[in-house]
Amino acid sequence: MKCPKCGEAFEAVVFNDIEVERCLGCKGLWFDMLEKEDLVKMEGSEVIDIGSDQVGRKYNKIQEYDCPVCESHMIPMVDKDQFHIHYECCPACFGTFFDAGEFRDLKDHTVAERFSRMLSALRSHL
Repeated sequence: MKCPKCGEAFEAVVFNDIEVERCLGCKGLWFDMLEKEDLVKMEGSEVIDIGSDQVGRKYNKIQEYDCPVCESHMIPMVDKDQFHIHYECCPACFGTFFDAGEFRDLKDHTVAERFSRMLSALRSHL
């Protein structure tokens, strides 16, 4: 399997018996269906994201590409809690691609982001 963003090969990375693929070039991460959801809940799982934020921002500009698994067109997504995190999801096999640094960022909710989410929840109950 080749990285859809830079064309390099992936390497298998295992954290708590969950295997994801990390690009040897741009260090982007490929998650098969539900792997991201499982890993985001696990303490310390951000260690799989070793790529540079700067490189990730460069490749994040590429949003038109096909799934490296099934070749379906990937769909750009925005995280529901952290609107600055953009990633791509496959509508057919439900895999997800994160550019370098995005998974680490997803796991690192800032105080401001938590406060904003709390205010939104309070407003919805008024």
